[in-house]
Amino acid sequence: MNASTEALPVVVIGAGPIGLAAAARLIERDLEPLVLEAGPAAASAVRDWAHVRLFSTWSEVTDPAAEKLLAPTGWVKPDGAAHPTGGDWAALYLQPLADVLGDRVRYDATVTGVSRAGRDRIVDADRESRPFVVHLTGPGGEERIFARAVIDASGTWSTPGPAGGSGLAALGEKAAADRITYRVPDLKDPSVRARYAGKRIAVIGSGASAFTALARLADLAAAEEGRGTHATWILRRGISGSTFGGGEADQLPARGALGLAAKAAVDGGYADAVTGFRTDALERDGAGRVALVGEDGRRLDPVDEVIVLTGFRPDLGFLDELRLGLDERLQAPIALAPLIDPNQHSCGTVLPHGAAELTHPEKDVYLAGMKSYGRAPTFLAMTGYEQVRSIAAALAGDREAAARVELTLPETGVCGGAGLFDEPEAAEQGGGGCCAAPQAPHPASVRRA
Repeated sequence: MNASTEALPVVVIGAGPIGLAAAARLIERDLEPLVLEAGPAAASAVRDWAHVRLFSTWSEVTDPAAEKLLAPTGWVKPDGAAHPTGGDWAALYLQPLADVLGDRVRYDATVTGVSRAGRDRIVDADRESRPFVVHLTGPGGEERIFARAVIDASGTWSTPGPAGGSGLAALGEKAAADRITYRVPDLKDPSVRARYAGKRIAVIGSGASAFTALARLADLAAAEEGRGTHATWILRRGISGSTFGGGEADQLPARGALGLAAKAAVDGGYADAVTGFRTDALERDGAGRVALVGEDGRRLDPVDEVIVLTGFRPDLGFLDELRLGLDERLQAPIALAPLIDPNQHSCGTVLPHGAAELTHPEKDVYLAGMKSYGRAPTFLAMTGYEQVRSIAAALAGDREAAARVELTLPETGVCGGAGLFDEPEAAEQGGGGCCAAPQAPHPASVRRA
């Protein structure tokens, strides 16, 4: 890297929790960050799930370097034992942090491509001495920015998995888009509640988000008894002892509580489970309802709405001119993939890791945060903060600090996903925290409306 390249900023893609923490860590290392955020404000993706409460507490979702930047402004850290919602996280921490960073954060800036200046991915000559060129679109149209390094912390929120069992969109899925959502609905919003009340709803997925959706739909059915709200839960596998998680024995109690709530929804008659069903097509009937057709030819009764919760995947299209080393299965960095394989690990068993595991054949390019996990769902904020601490040290040339582990996780781990509870009182009483021991809900106790 030559002197002129060293004077350039480190471009950070995404002003979410990990992107903003990366900027704070770079400043701590006397490196100049430039954060490019596609949305109109910080943490735009987090704001999309503002109604969901995290498993993690405040003590687990703020970064130490970011706290140091915020301290001179009079910012006071929220109660470390409390569990924020996504909205709390954005309003009380992430947006204030972005405000402190000032013009180092640019909004409405959508990155469309990243490459080496004057070098496409096949050219070797003089490659590492060339700066990166980042193409973006913004309010003023197309633009390009040169950078000494690139940290992509753009996450995976914008690319949810499809309904199709093959990993591709099911036939008719796009045509039925007006009846499909790929997020857990906010049933406290009157307009959203009206969309699902009294309807038959298919929920596709088997993870925590599907459990949350089933529990909330059961709440709705119980609260508006007589209107006929009913869910059909679509599982690609059969129901076994592990389908609902570990329940009260789960080492992550909040995850166990979600599984128990999903089981309560089924046992209480609020949802029917359809197993071994891989969706091949979505067909509309004369009333506009949607019938799911399986790869085995089964055709389910039509539903009014479909909630697809089949995970997320990274958008790698704008990185196509870079030489990335990605695991063929998870689409995560090759050295990181075996550490986060969801077949072997939950979020609590993923070891802290940093720049060494996140390097690529293209020097000084890093995927960080949820983006680095590819299709694995085991990410948590604390691990992301450790990633960018190590990356900033590596970019500053401090190899010892980059290699050092500065994060100790609780033995059972913590997850940054959706908690079962959605009222502050429930959090205070230990109803949904990761380290509390929630009571097993039964059909009546699912009701929180």
